Amino acid sequence: MRLSTARLRIDALHEGDAAALFQYRADPEVSRYQGWCPQTLADADSFIRTQMALDKPPQCRWMQRAIRGRDDGALIGDVGFCLADGQAEIGITLAPFAQGQGYAREALEVLFHELFGNLDVHRIHASVDPRNTPSVALLKALGMRQEAHFRESLRFRGEWVDDLVFAVLAREWRDFAGNGAGFAASR
Repeated sequence: MRLSTARLRIDALHEGDAAALFQYRADPEVSRYQGWCPQTLADADSFIRTQMALDKPPQCRWMQRAIRGRDDGALIGDVGFCLADGQAEIGITLAPFAQGQGYAREALEVLFHELFGNLDVHRIHASVDPRNTPSVALLKALGMRQEAHFRESLRFRGEWVDDLVFAVLAREWRDFAGNGAGFAASR
């Protein structure tokens, strides 16, 4: 799966990405709300090798794609999704230098087009800690609605934390994107 926008390319992770992936994924501020944080460069390398073996999106298993600058190909983050029964759970991580520039929204919008279009997904959802206010704002800006607020429902890194669930249906996304709210995707 290769996707692109005016500023970004979304494609496979490569072995040469391990150092950059490790650098931002192991950053305590970046990994604060992340389920996976590599402890060593070897962890990042192993993760990438596992992802490189995926030639198409699997069912019930996360597929992680690189987010790169379109012109220079530099790794600035990664976006993942897990398909199951016509639905997709999504997640995104950006390096600190790439945050606050609209890249997350741009990457997720082109991914939503792919999931709802070519992969025929019915519903996309995301789970987020309510303290992660930039991610909550991002999901709302993408036209996702909050469906649930589970109080202290997850044991995460030694504490009980709340979990917000956001979702959007394919027909809702088509209406949202059709109103000119999204970025134009290209292939």
